[in-house]
Amino acid sequence: MPQRYSLAAIILHWAIAALLAFQIAVGWALGGLGARGFALYQLHKSVGITILALTILRIVIRYWKPRPPAKEGGWQGALASGVHFGLYAFMLAAPLTGWALVSTAKVKVPTLIFGVLPLPPLPLPASAHEAFENGHGLIAWIGIALFLLHVAGALRHHLLIGDGLIWRMVPGRSRALLLALPALILIGFVIGRAIVPAGNAPASGAESAPDADWGTAAGNEAQAINAAAAAPEAPAANAADNGSEAADENVAAAPAAWSVQPGGTIHFSVGNDGETISGNFSKWAARIVMDPDRPETADIQVTIDMASASVGDAYKDGMLPNEEFLAAAAHPTATFTAKGAEATSPGRYQANGTLTLKGVSKPQTIRFSLSGAGATRRVRGIASIGRAAFGVGNGESSGSLAPQVAVTFDFSAKRQD
Repeated sequence: MPQRYSLAAIILHWAIAALLAFQIAVGWALGGLGARGFALYQLHKSVGITILALTILRIVIRYWKPRPPAKEGGWQGALASGVHFGLYAFMLAAPLTGWALVSTAKVKVPTLIFGVLPLPPLPLPASAHEAFENGHGLIAWIGIALFLLHVAGALRHHLLIGDGLIWRMVPGRSRALLLALPALILIGFVIGRAIVPAGNAPASGAESAPDADWGTAAGNEAQAINAAAAAPEAPAANAADNGSEAADENVAAAPAAWSVQPGGTIHFSVGNDGETISGNFSKWAARIVMDPDRPETADIQVTIDMASASVGDAYKDGMLPNEEFLAAAAHPTATFTAKGAEATSPGRYQANGTLTLKGVSKPQTIRFSLSGAGATRRVRGIASIGRAAFGVGNGESSGSLAPQVAVTFDFSAKRQD
């Protein structure tokens, strides 16, 4: 019988141990991070599936390659065998229950292993989610207990009995490796703790205001946008003017219709514990009728495709269409409509209208500026939207998001003659 485990078994033993220490360090912190822990949660899942794959490989090698005989019999040997069996069960059950609780979660977050390999959800009923969640936590604590028993047993053999058992997991009886390999476990734990976000960051400016106004972070951004606009334009040409005066000077010409030109953008951003999550809608359309000299004539309608929302991250983009956020399947579009606007200063306007989002209609104000002259104008502006009023971000993963979402728009419009 061999006196040492195979090199493959040794490598897998220490690699899995280091990854488990990392998982324990990260797992302790995930529950209290909310949306701040999103990226870390994805990494936790990726490492968990890696441990599952390595454990299956370790089991195959265990029965393929001869291994050293047991050092002890009796109850001590039975206890050692029980701990070993329990560790293998833990290394399988922990990632499997994690996979199960992700698969049964209300918010379906796509899982990409290390951002590359998609992991399909398990075909399990959503009603089992709580059981898997509780089981995953319990298994983690059992695993920690087994881990400590395993370490205690190894130290007992090496320091008290002195039978050299620990050398079976150290290549070449190297004393340097005897120190370096167990240190990997500590390193894994330290790295796990180091990458956990610090305590709650100060609330973002958007959280301090109860409604959408110039005092909010979104309002300040709007001021910057409007301040950057060009100087007030000359009065727009009357679309109905043919060079002669109207018979009745009290009858104003009909306001012009404007067509939105390609290349415009609608962006959104929301505070997330001191950070900012930003994205855009790639599909939207607008119908605008307005005489800039008579803003009360404005008739505005903007329709946004909710499924086109993106923040540039595959995980988060997979969450946006779900019921917790935009509910794109049940409510595929959001619409803003306004009849009339008012000038707040030369070239700057405010329109009070209605936003319909997720089937909920609420009053909404937008502020915008016009620059340019003649038949083409540039339109830039902002709205600050209270997400709770529309049920956007109504789940556990949204707990650290700011209450106000800033929506900015920038596009060119051409007058239809």
